Amino acid sequence: MKLSANMEDYLEAVSFCADASGIARVSDIRDMLGVKTPSVTGAMKALAKAGYVSHEPYKGILLTAKGRRAAEDVKKRHAILSRFLTQVLGVNPKTANIDACKMEHAVSKETLEKLHAYLHKIAGK
Repeated sequence: MKLSANMEDYLEAVSFCADASGIARVSDIRDMLGVKTPSVTGAMKALAKAGYVSHEPYKGILLTAKGRRAAEDVKKRHAILSRFLTQVLGVNPKTANIDACKMEHAVSKETLEKLHAYLHKIAGK
């Protein structure tokens, strides 16, 4: 299953909402993404079927190893893009965060690697 931008957002939200035991609650994900509970439940069923999460109703959501890798990848893309927008282009952090969230789903691996290398290079100056 190729993850859609929407499904990547849900994985990222599960990662951010997880407590110390790694479990996220549907209500926390719902609140973070500003969606309705049935939307979260439907997304979790699809992600569970694809092997990204383990979800038992009323017990919470746990990222699988596959889900953790995918969520970390999304978070990494977001961080690189947000950093580039703020540090290189001077975009205000709030706007950079919003724009990075949109861009993280469409940026190519090559572009992301070049942005990361560029940020690493300018950090060393």
